[in-house]
Amino acid sequence: MPLTSIPDLIAAARPGGLGAFNVITLEHAEAIAAAAESAKRPVVLQLSENTALYHRGIAPLALACLRVAADSDAAVAVHLDHATTAELIHTAVYLGIRSVMYDGSALDYADNVAATTEITAWCHERGVHIEAELGAVGGKDGAHAPGARTDPDEAVEFVRATGVDALAVAVGSAHAMHTRTAELDNDLIAHLAAKVPVPLVLHGSSGVPDHGLRAAVEHGMTKINIATRLNIRMTSAIRDHLTNAPDLSDPRKYLTPARAAVQSEVEHFLHLLAGSSTLGD
Repeated sequence: MPLTSIPDLIAAARPGGLGAFNVITLEHAEAIAAAAESAKRPVVLQLSENTALYHRGIAPLALACLRVAADSDAAVAVHLDHATTAELIHTAVYLGIRSVMYDGSALDYADNVAATTEITAWCHERGVHIEAELGAVGGKDGAHAPGARTDPDEAVEFVRATGVDALAVAVGSAHAMHTRTAELDNDLIAHLAAKVPVPLVLHGSSGVPDHGLRAAVEHGMTKINIATRLNIRMTSAIRDHLTNAPDLSDPRKYLTPARAAVQSEVEHFLHLLAGSSTLGD
């Protein structure tokens, strides 16, 4: 049976980074799993709180992702991304998701620690891997806005106090970037990796050029979250297809090339994070 836990996938990805890709539609999940099979690399299917709101509940897409993961020949895990409520985390776990991110970054430090500690304890009682972050979510504007930086000493204390299994850190990236111009602070990444006793997670990776992502992994970043690049490729493929066939009404006809475009993009990133990509930025 393929590996499905985040720690196992992190180990399988080494010495490279673990690619984690956000799912909005079933086509995303199918494309990501197919890319993992083609690239022979582990992968994470991520469902965000915003996606759960879009679908008016997390259950339908979560159950579909769990099935896609179970049916794949690749090592595929399903992860809840940027959950801001315990209720959503509880729902995801009861559905069968074994990895979650609690995002208390909009809270002040003390409240973030208190809430994260409580949710971490609940998750660990059930064998669930938990990721958290410091600061306010950027891009979104805050912890991952280009100027924000995670303090290594504060990060160490946060992990000690909360018991989390992974930590999202601010090192120069930002969410929802359409240009790949973010410059990461590799010295800070290396400092964090040397001090923080849990894997580091890079959010907002779509805005980082290829060489920047390679350097981030080399300096100690472990899990690399990518969403916007997939949506750009999917939307572009749909737009091109409908432009060339303006009378088309069957969604399968334009979602097929869209799914293929997402798969191609994921394959590129998986090879890149493994250190084997020859493609440009």
